[in-house]
Amino acid sequence: MAWDMAFAEKSDRTQKIYLADAKAFAAFHQRSPEEMGQPEVRAWVEHLLEQKKSPSRLRQHLSALVFLYRKTLGVPQAVSFVSWPDDPERLPVVLTPEEVGRLLKAMPTPAYRMMFCTMFAAGLRIREACQLRLEDLDSDRGVIRVMGKGKVERQAALHPPLLASLRAYWREYRPVPPWVFTGRVGLPLDTDQARRVFKAAVKETELAKRTTPHSLRHTYATLLLEQGTDLRGIQALLGHASIISTERYTHLATGLIRSSVDPMTLLPS
Repeated sequence: MAWDMAFAEKSDRTQKIYLADAKAFAAFHQRSPEEMGQPEVRAWVEHLLEQKKSPSRLRQHLSALVFLYRKTLGVPQAVSFVSWPDDPERLPVVLTPEEVGRLLKAMPTPAYRMMFCTMFAAGLRIREACQLRLEDLDSDRGVIRVMGKGKVERQAALHPPLLASLRAYWREYRPVPPWVFTGRVGLPLDTDQARRVFKAAVKETELAKRTTPHSLRHTYATLLLEQGTDLRGIQALLGHASIISTERYTHLATGLIRSSVDPMTLLPS
């Protein structure tokens, strides 16, 4: 299964999750997946449902099983019944600039502080930021080349304040090329560890919101919308395949909401 995931170019995090879930499935039945079929898969799914897993966690379990039986074992009929649970419709969490500043100050190292600052200033995903290379920074054109989901390349904005901060960070801390953000041994920052660092910063700053690293990207998009950037432009900057993903930010732009017409003023006096 590990070779198949590497061949499919699954991320390191996805590979860890899939392997752990496959091992849990085998341990539940005390048998090798090669010896089992749809009845055992159904029993495992029923067990997961009884555990009241969240929709996102349940999808991870199911994705691991589907990959295992379709790609590795070549028995797609074992998982042909699988359907995907939906998440409840929740609006993304958006931070204020002051809250972002508090989070950045709480970061334990300059590399993490600058990496999360770049996520906020350019709307990057955490993996995109951790894997950023020096050659991706095009200071002459003011853009960052980003390899996004599905290996789709896009360009993010490299505004002068961010460029100046990156240069100051580089001069003082000298990360190990070709990476922009490196840890103690010169490797790029690990996404899982970065998430743990961010979670600790959220706890330290006592933010009441359900804040994750992705909240920085949501905040970036919402601020752009409030400043007048059109949805198509935001879609391109974020690398969304569909405009539908971008349109949800219209529900978050409080500046636009506050500037809407007040129906009370239209009532007869």
